[in-house]
Amino acid sequence: MSTEEGLRIRLSLTRPDFALQVDLDLPSTGITVLYGASGSGKTSLLRCVAGLERPADALVRVGRDLWHDDARGVYVPTWRRDLGYVFQEASLFEHLSVQENLSYGLNRSRKAGAAQALLRAIELLGIGHLTHRHPGSLSGGERQRVAIARALANQPSLLLLDEPLASLDMARRQEILPWLESMRDELHIPMLYVTHSADEVARLADHLVLLAGGCVKAHGPALDVLARVDSPVIVGEDAGVLLYGRVLRRDTQWHLSEVGFPGGALWVRDTHLAVGQQVRLRVLARDISITIHETQDTSIQNHLKARVETIVDDVHPSQALVRLRCGESVLLARVTKRAVRALNLSAGKEVWAQIKSVAVIE
Repeated sequence: MSTEEGLRIRLSLTRPDFALQVDLDLPSTGITVLYGASGSGKTSLLRCVAGLERPADALVRVGRDLWHDDARGVYVPTWRRDLGYVFQEASLFEHLSVQENLSYGLNRSRKAGAAQALLRAIELLGIGHLTHRHPGSLSGGERQRVAIARALANQPSLLLLDEPLASLDMARRQEILPWLESMRDELHIPMLYVTHSADEVARLADHLVLLAGGCVKAHGPALDVLARVDSPVIVGEDAGVLLYGRVLRRDTQWHLSEVGFPGGALWVRDTHLAVGQQVRLRVLARDISITIHETQDTSIQNHLKARVETIVDDVHPSQALVRLRCGESVLLARVTKRAVRALNLSAGKEVWAQIKSVAVIE
């Protein structure tokens, strides 16, 4: 990927109690998730890209559009940057209808085809039946979908989303996530998405940037970054990997589906997925146990032959994190250090991974 085709972000922002240092080349499509704990610099980075903060020694380029280059004396103000911005709280005009809110964004666009783009956004986000209503009568999830559609009305070359689900309860989050997945899969607009939710990372991320203390700790395709054992994302109970698979068959008698992935196949709960459908699977390290020989008399249905690649210390001194190679894919297993010694685990050893639970992410 050349920088002409993607996003080039290099900047430095210094405050009395915080410093942000970023140097990134990012893809020109899909969702790049900025992930990290509160105070890690996620929103500051987003605001710098938008021009709402003015960093030092900055270079911000979106495709061929140069927004900020201190070396050349270029600084494009926010209102001239070809972007859409979605905040934590949907900033809608309460005295206007949904249609009038959407038209407000449309009226600011000078691009040909903006009206068609808005119609597509309305259809993609499923808000056509809401256009006659006012924001006060909408649920939190509906308000955010309207806010996103308004941001898309201008056909931006970059969409920025700053924790758009943070103010929603769990039910509303689950309501809006499928719409965000549809945007990721159907739009060709690059998106920077801020979150500290591991679930949103698993559901949405194509590319992942891990931030801590204002610095980039790791970045790359989400599948690769989550499989690293030296990455901050493994801290706590959320350590695990993503697998991209396809439904091979359904067992209607036992309400299970078999999903194949590069390295094997896993039985998962049948959620009425169609045979051939592509899915994401999330496998947590805490849900994998390791045996030297394949066990037959067990309730665990998924056994995969694997090879130990790396063993590192985990957060608690009693535990270790084991990176396993399974064909072309990687798994992480959290086991006790006593188990590591008892099984004589070391790099290169052939083992069996027993997977107790798999989360299907449609």
